[in-house]
Amino acid sequence: MNTMYFTEEHELFRKSFRDFLKKEVVPHIDKWEKSGTIERFIWKKFGEMGYFGLNQPEEYGGMNLDIFYTVIFLEELQKIDSGGFAAAMWAHAYLAMTHVKTEGSHEIKEKYLAPSIDGEKIGCLCITEPFGGSDVAGMKTTAVEKDDKFIINGSKTFITNGVYSDYLVVAAKTAPEKGNKGMSIFIVDRDTPGISSSKLDKLGWRASDTAEIAFDNVEVPAENLMGERDKGFSYIMQHFAMERLIMGINAHARAEYALDYAIGYMSEREAFGRTIDKFQALRHSVADMASEVEMCKEFNYSVAKRLGEGTYVVKEASMSKLLSTKMADKVIYECLQLLGGYGYMEDYPMARLFRDSRLGPIGGGTSEILREIIAKMVIDKKEYKPAAK
Repeated sequence: MNTMYFTEEHELFRKSFRDFLKKEVVPHIDKWEKSGTIERFIWKKFGEMGYFGLNQPEEYGGMNLDIFYTVIFLEELQKIDSGGFAAAMWAHAYLAMTHVKTEGSHEIKEKYLAPSIDGEKIGCLCITEPFGGSDVAGMKTTAVEKDDKFIINGSKTFITNGVYSDYLVVAAKTAPEKGNKGMSIFIVDRDTPGISSSKLDKLGWRASDTAEIAFDNVEVPAENLMGERDKGFSYIMQHFAMERLIMGINAHARAEYALDYAIGYMSEREAFGRTIDKFQALRHSVADMASEVEMCKEFNYSVAKRLGEGTYVVKEASMSKLLSTKMADKVIYECLQLLGGYGYMEDYPMARLFRDSRLGPIGGGTSEILREIIAKMVIDKKEYKPAAK
């Protein structure tokens, strides 16, 4: 146990959550990977156990626990060999619900946040657009005010939980002439007329439903505007730090899982009269990988601690995602090689891990975008500031 960051209570939570996943989730993973649909009962079980309320206010049914409970939640989800299932859970709890918690009115929190914590409602966050990618400021979706409502038109893509969620947190331009200073955030019920979703066929993350969503004259009540009008871009940027750290933590956790599995395999696989963990070339490869995993993990823990204390860690979170996802891809590639032909077989976890990991350097801001953000801060001395409260 790393006592710098984790207490005995944290470790008890880790054990109980690991046991829960093994009993309630793992038996269904292969089925969900094949169907691309996660059955609703598991969302309710997560809610009953309080897993969606770790960082949520007690007023709405959450537990308001420190950030290292979230770290454990993320790490253990990466160790059941389904990046898609993990993504569905954390995209609900830490993307959609974060906006509801931070920008939603009391009425919105009662209507959406409380049932989200209970696992009764599933949310998705709709920012990325078909021709926008990482260019959030170039968003084309609009929300035009008319009487006591807004009319939303446009489209979003690569939306996790985009097919089966109950509500959508949608970013749209309320003042297109202002560029990124004219963006707002809305919460929209799934059954609102004019919303259509189509499931996307992906290389990995196959258990999760990823969608392209169209909004055709979707009428949203004015009270469904979250936060201040035209301040949406600053809200999105503020929450990106959390999302990028999440993806950094996911990366070190899946790399650690892959390495542990490979070491176990090497201790049993024999060649030329001895187990392959006795061959120096392979041992040194493991040593290099273990060092890289540990370096990323320690950095991510330190960034999580600062984020939990209220520090605005946009630079560090961007570094976390950039380096950790690159490391995970490399480690999992090499671990697959250590398994030889078995690594290429679907009966072993490495093939799925290999596919799932590849999304790391793409989602939540590509590595190229992150390098530019970091370069602006390091070279140009640009300062990113949190949204004014």
